[in-house]
Amino acid sequence: MVFNPAVPDQNPIIVALDLPSAPAAIALATELAPAVGAFKIGSELFTSAGPEIVRQIRKSGGSVFLDLKFHDIPNTVAKAVAAATRLDVQMLTIHLSGGTEMIRAALQAAEQAASVAGHPAPLVLGVTVLTSMDAGTLEEIGCQPNPTRQVERLADLAVRAGLRGLVCSPLEITALRQRLPSDVQLVTPGIRTGSEKADDQKRTLTPREAIAAGANWLVVGRPIYAASSPRAAAENILNSLR
Repeated sequence: MVFNPAVPDQNPIIVALDLPSAPAAIALATELAPAVGAFKIGSELFTSAGPEIVRQIRKSGGSVFLDLKFHDIPNTVAKAVAAATRLDVQMLTIHLSGGTEMIRAALQAAEQAASVAGHPAPLVLGVTVLTSMDAGTLEEIGCQPNPTRQVERLADLAVRAGLRGLVCSPLEITALRQRLPSDVQLVTPGIRTGSEKADDQKRTLTPREAIAAGANWLVVGRPIYAASSPRAAAENILNSLR
């Protein structure tokens, strides 16, 4: 599976391997590989299995979106991004609330580490507002209680700092497409098919709605990995986009 975030006609499904162990993640990735575009490795799996899980997915031919949402002083984030880049991940995330200096340090680290390693640099994605957050949550932490406005503010900051990829909820896609350069990639979690039980995701759309709004990539977790047949669930989502 060759994955290039700059190619628009690729399979846009990134399945979240939100599982507690490497064997379970590898088994799911093996089952899903023909039906998805890439695999997201987040905090739970990376904490449990470490960098080796990234190496195993890459060795099997799978592409990796490393979603650890780095957020620290610029030097620390730069070192973390360089380490992730040396693992040959295709995407990784940083929190935009770290500010311009941190964003630029992350981008520079990714480019330099990739050049030394001899492979393409990952797409560095800025996390705007988590999809579990709503106006009340933002107000609670001292931000303007308007998720869309906060997302737009952070997105503008990201573009000024040179970032070319963002993570945002489906409900902010249309507004961002109207204000950002066309080459900015939008990666969208909060994807639900409508058949799931209610959960902690508060700002969601269906896969088809998100793509129609302008998303480039869909991060899909529970609707796939919690399905009775994950492969069939992934194929059904892909078919819904055609």
